[in-house]
Amino acid sequence: MTDYLSHGSAALASDSASSASHPSPAASSPVAATPLSEIEAIAREGIDLLGEAFMDGRWSTHQLDETMVGLFTAQNDPQGELPLSRKIARHLRLFRYLAASRLANLQHGIRGLQVAHRHYDLGNDLFEAMLDRSMTYTCGVWRGAKNLEEAQRAKLELLCQKLELKVGMTILDIGCGWGNFAEFAAREYGVSVTGVTISREQAVYARKRCAGLPVTILEQDYREPVGTFDRVVSIEMIEAVGRKNLGAFFDAVYRALEPDGIFALQAISSETATRYSSPRVDEFLLWILRYIFPNGYLPTLPELATPARSSFILEHLDNLGDSYDKTLMAWDQNISSRWSTLDARYDERFQRMWRFYLMSCAALFRSRMVQVYQMVYRKAQER
Repeated sequence: MTDYLSHGSAALASDSASSASHPSPAASSPVAATPLSEIEAIAREGIDLLGEAFMDGRWSTHQLDETMVGLFTAQNDPQGELPLSRKIARHLRLFRYLAASRLANLQHGIRGLQVAHRHYDLGNDLFEAMLDRSMTYTCGVWRGAKNLEEAQRAKLELLCQKLELKVGMTILDIGCGWGNFAEFAAREYGVSVTGVTISREQAVYARKRCAGLPVTILEQDYREPVGTFDRVVSIEMIEAVGRKNLGAFFDAVYRALEPDGIFALQAISSETATRYSSPRVDEFLLWILRYIFPNGYLPTLPELATPARSSFILEHLDNLGDSYDKTLMAWDQNISSRWSTLDARYDERFQRMWRFYLMSCAALFRSRMVQVYQMVYRKAQER
């Protein structure tokens, strides 16, 4: 097979670049780490406030990922020593989050576009510095992979195999990102791909990298009709759909698929805002919704399986959670070594915010509190 990475993507430094080669405020370790007891005291106020304190430089640690693993998995009551007023404040923040996630449609109308404008449109330079050459911003597959680039190629290859692609097929890529899957599938499997994204930055980049291939990139919402296809794929886009819109998402996939068509979904999943969820995970989501992914929602496994009760046949489920830990650590290594090459708008507070995001997510996957699934559905006959 040809090396698809050599086409349409900016060449980056080696994934194994040392984080010390370009020191930055976020990457450099302090002379002395904050005592764990002090970090735990802040965490008792809430993981969301702990994240803000890290952004403000009020605490530091030599191993942020392992520190967060310990905090996420601690068995003791995190509010045991809090005054009553602070316990009430902590519960109120969680209650507002739980109420909003259950009662409101946070992705309705213009709010559905916020994640594109506030995250994916931050700047391609940021993501070029963090990701591998294929610009793949989703979990790689590290089953035998030696580096990030191999892991991402393995993931794309695995999805193509699960989709049972054949030359001449038509594919819809919902949430196509910077066009990594579209380019790979068109170049390596001879299929035609239509990708949809709500991010202008991603659409421009994807069109450029896929020039000359049978690839069409549309800047539009997934709910807008685009025709019917032999296959549909969506790689870690469903997290931006929202709890209230999961039914509409699967309805859109169903309408887009030809009879007996296959849908491959890669989705981050966890129990959040439910009676089964961890308060620490919910508190971290308060932080990540505020600073990283506005209006996001992680669907639960039952929610992802529900379409199999009517519209689809669930044929395969694969848990890649252990691979996401390695992917996130590789992203952190890349970006930590390259902050000094980026625009000054990524100031010290932004860098610390980004590191807390990557390392805390790695901790959640390492502790198996959050999962990432590859699921394969086949369109069922009308019932």
